[in-house]
Amino acid sequence: MNLHEYQGKEILASFGVRIQRGIVAHNAKEAVDAAKQLTQETGTGWHVIKAQVHAGGRGKGGGVKLAKNLKEVEELAGSIIGMNLVTPQTSAEGKKVHQVLVAEDVYYPGDSETSEFYMSVLLNRGTGKNMIMYSTEGGMDIEEVAEKTPHLIFTEEVDPGLGLLSFQARRIAFNLGLSGTAFKEMVKFVMSLYKAYVESDSSLFEINPVLKTSDDKIMAVDAKVTIDDNALYRRKSYAEMRDLREENPIEVEAREVGLNYVDLDGNVGCMVNGAGLAMATMDLIKMAGGEPANFLDVGGTADAKRVEEAFRIILKDPNVKAILINIFGGIVRCDRVAQGVVDAYKNMGDAIQVPIIVRLQGTNAELAKEIIDNSGLAVHSAVQFKEAADKVEEVLG
Repeated sequence: MNLHEYQGKEILASFGVRIQRGIVAHNAKEAVDAAKQLTQETGTGWHVIKAQVHAGGRGKGGGVKLAKNLKEVEELAGSIIGMNLVTPQTSAEGKKVHQVLVAEDVYYPGDSETSEFYMSVLLNRGTGKNMIMYSTEGGMDIEEVAEKTPHLIFTEEVDPGLGLLSFQARRIAFNLGLSGTAFKEMVKFVMSLYKAYVESDSSLFEINPVLKTSDDKIMAVDAKVTIDDNALYRRKSYAEMRDLREENPIEVEAREVGLNYVDLDGNVGCMVNGAGLAMATMDLIKMAGGEPANFLDVGGTADAKRVEEAFRIILKDPNVKAILINIFGGIVRCDRVAQGVVDAYKNMGDAIQVPIIVRLQGTNAELAKEIIDNSGLAVHSAVQFKEAADKVEEVLG
């Protein structure tokens, strides 16, 4: 589950991480009121207006602006709220901005130059350890840094059983070229950031930039946070932060009926049980000359009701030209799945206007093929993987 910047900063602040302070506004008037409040609380004279959408590169798309007075706050907030923000991480249509974060200006003059760093905490699946990735090149796309100057990216692996040790935090501060007060501040920042990552059940914390201010404070100016969906049952307050407006509406609907669904760009809908089989099925479709339109795992139960729900979800995508059902009958018998497909097809009447290929393997697979073949419906049956691939290729023409 992705969070907005302001929500990620709330979590960071609760674990003692210094943040760039800000107030959320849903219209221009609220933005002005927020700016006045921030000035009273922080003394800031300028304000940063930040679009709150689940996408990076907001500045490049015109979603981050600096306001030097209240009139500019009102004008900029009014222009950003309601816009379709297009960034390198959105589709061509962009994402509609429903709210902005009015934040304090932290690039004020002082005794030293400001510096921007990159820092993220995530799981290194290759080693089974958590990893802190950091760089002196803050404010830039980390992918660009990795491509052009990979020697400027550092990593610190953390044994989850031991946690982040103080010498590791000091090594990070040293590699970032800090000294004195800024060094001590960075050590504290890193320790608190790692604690926030672990204790919030996050799968990603990305701070870009981490700022060293002109008076040697270290703070998070931005925050990209992803919470592990599987942990939301014990993080009820985080679950309430979910903004469904930012998510694919078909995926939201599928989740509500208990289906694991991911929307893709292809033309062949997939209905599969088991994540591994689903991945193999998508490979099969590619080999047959098609493109998978979705990842859909119906799980261990594939009765008529569940199959019908899956059909309706898949057919919401207008690009779907065929549907491949690939079920392994281990937990569930193939003949029951076949009957579920037939019943769902009949229940939906004329709603299904695309060819359907059903490949059932496992318990009672031959009986299942008979049920499909004798149904009188426009459903193609298959037993072998290659046979299903050939039928997909055939219906796509």
